[in-house]
Amino acid sequence: MTGSQSSDALLDEMKRLHPLLIDLSLDRIKGLLGALGNPQDRLAPVIHIAGTNGKGSTAAFITAMLEAAGLRVHRYTSPHLIRFHERISLAAGDDASAGVRSHQTRPIADDVLVDVLTRVREANADAPMTFYEMTTAAAFLAFAETPADAVVLEVGLGGRLDATNVVERPAVTVITPVAMDHMDKLGATLDAIAGEKAGIIKPGVPAVCGPQADDARRVIAARAESAGAPLAEWGVDFDAHIERSRLIYQEGDVLLDLPQPGLRGRYQTVNAGVAVCAVRQFARAVGAQGVGGAPAKASVSEQAIAGGLQSVIWPARMMPVTEGALRNALGADDELWIDGGHNPAAGRAIAEVLCDLQDQTAKPVVLIAAMMGQKDWAGYFAPFEGIVRDVVTVPVQGALDQPRDPGELAAALN
Repeated sequence: MTGSQSSDALLDEMKRLHPLLIDLSLDRIKGLLGALGNPQDRLAPVIHIAGTNGKGSTAAFITAMLEAAGLRVHRYTSPHLIRFHERISLAAGDDASAGVRSHQTRPIADDVLVDVLTRVREANADAPMTFYEMTTAAAFLAFAETPADAVVLEVGLGGRLDATNVVERPAVTVITPVAMDHMDKLGATLDAIAGEKAGIIKPGVPAVCGPQADDARRVIAARAESAGAPLAEWGVDFDAHIERSRLIYQEGDVLLDLPQPGLRGRYQTVNAGVAVCAVRQFARAVGAQGVGGAPAKASVSEQAIAGGLQSVIWPARMMPVTEGALRNALGADDELWIDGGHNPAAGRAIAEVLCDLQDQTAKPVVLIAAMMGQKDWAGYFAPFEGIVRDVVTVPVQGALDQPRDPGELAAALN
């Protein structure tokens, strides 16, 4: 390994030497972080997000709102869409010479990624460690060494034993809707999966809970009570809905009349509402002392929340594709949409959007899909019955796990 090695080459080398899949435990990552000086203990205040669906969109909404409030934000998400660098987004630095402070988070620069990956690998030596653990340690190192006012931290899988759960005292924890997914790793029942997600809740730390099935809600509420964590529950302590093309958010005696979210889909109303609650909890938790090196802020203004709702960007969540070779191959009146959902709950959410689009355009729908081997393909495709005219199955390129053969999937759907 040389100092001029690119991040792509270094990542490929690390993939060859370390298991690609997440191995749920914390002992290894804690040992590695200790050898690096425990960067996870030197982060700006953290908003930690777990859940089955909506984690990424919620993280994007939170980031946009905090940035609209004038804060510098780091963000960690997974998996990436195009390039690994998307997983580790850093707050942009100030341009002191121009007197300008930028608030837009950006994918980590190649030279910075090479630096932190190299140091992580040297600290780990030849100890057993998964690729996800190595790259999570690299993210913590980058976050600790780059000034910021907040860190938005998305769980990779589960929560209780996910490598991100080494942050002992976040400012706020968030549980987005929990559904059946990754049963081979998290448990065969909804309450077991919810228990893993709720493992990020910390003693005394405010927690926000999105809408849940009763079994999941009971588990999350019990965890919060046992930890002494103040819990804000969807439908009990806060709520959000669309009314006359506006997002109406209510929390106690607070009523916010906000713009409709910039991300498409009915389910984004939930993600936006959860994000608003999380941002308000964050402001209350850290506002009195200030965040990072920023001046104390008693609240994130309604204007900032509204601005974040409109400016949010989160690719591959019911995103219209307007250019490129595939789009150019279609007719002028055809539409191309992309979404990364892959479990039954996501299938239902996508089907709702397709119903809305068909109500507006009456166009036939063709679904192009790929699926990993362990996914509940039958549960995912069931909501599309009567909505989709044809299904085209394709292979998964560069999969970390065993993909489902597209021919077998097509035969099963028939």
